Amino acid sequence: MVMSSNETPRGPIDSSRIPRYAGPATFARLPRLDEVGSTDVAVVGVPFDAGVSYRPGARFGGNAIREASRLLRPYNPAQDASPFALAQVADAGDIAANPFNINEAVETIEAAADDILGTGARMMTLGGDHTIALPLLRSVARKHGPVALLHFDAHLDTWDTYFGAEYTHGTPFRRAVEEGILDTEALSHVGIRGPLYGKQDLTDDEKMGFGIVTSSDVYRRGADEVADQLRQRIGDRPLYISIDIDCLDPAHAPGTGTPEAGGMTSRELLEILRGLASCNLVSADVVEVAPAYDHAEITSVAASHTAYELTTIMARQIAASRNDK
Repeated sequence: MVMSSNETPRGPIDSSRIPRYAGPATFARLPRLDEVGSTDVAVVGVPFDAGVSYRPGARFGGNAIREASRLLRPYNPAQDASPFALAQVADAGDIAANPFNINEAVETIEAAADDILGTGARMMTLGGDHTIALPLLRSVARKHGPVALLHFDAHLDTWDTYFGAEYTHGTPFRRAVEEGILDTEALSHVGIRGPLYGKQDLTDDEKMGFGIVTSSDVYRRGADEVADQLRQRIGDRPLYISIDIDCLDPAHAPGTGTPEAGGMTSRELLEILRGLASCNLVSADVVEVAPAYDHAEITSVAASHTAYELTTIMARQIAASRNDK
């Protein structure tokens, strides 16, 4: 169940009384779901990386993001909001998926997402590899109908198969289009760059309905113009945002499985997200953080702040909806 309108959200542990480095590492030091009983936004980990095509290790990403999120504070000046006071946000723990059977894992993740979304909560998912986006999108579409998708990534992730496997971290959005769970009038990739298998990759992607904003486009046009373009494409549709941390340059996110040179800065990513605050964000994920390749928590810190901005957007919209009622 979601929090009722007359309840006061329970926020993070007070860091003026208990140092940030002490105690369990829930996201942003928020309460666990079992401590609050109901929540508006469930932060959930999916420690699964059996769908990767290069470097493994994203199964440890969720907890690395939680550790880095100890530094987050309750007021977000960039959005002029205290998200954890506007809505109940809680750490819902992890979805445990079979690491040896991708098809079974996809089914498990989808069923768990159904349970969470069925309470009325929105999901902020910490991956895990990008395979998990497909079952999450299935669940979100079951609730909202076909959704607009904003996909931040170095890669298209609309390939057909790898080694004959339909479910991998490079195929989720082709499957999603095939299954009719995406609104093909509002699909966008942001941050795309690097070599491809062939020009046909771009042709196939365009046929599916995707528009592409490359990392070079972001550099040349700026975050504000890009965010404005994306807002116009999304309109008032229910929106799902999926963020592969490798949309950032390896200088800003070395801890990932398939890094590509020439990416966005963490500042550009955060500014674009802030520019989407008026969009109807129904759920989101941050994936592909692989801490074994990280340095000084650079990637995990960027991912934690990314999840914080997304959570703030959702909390603001939940509070505004309650006020309207």
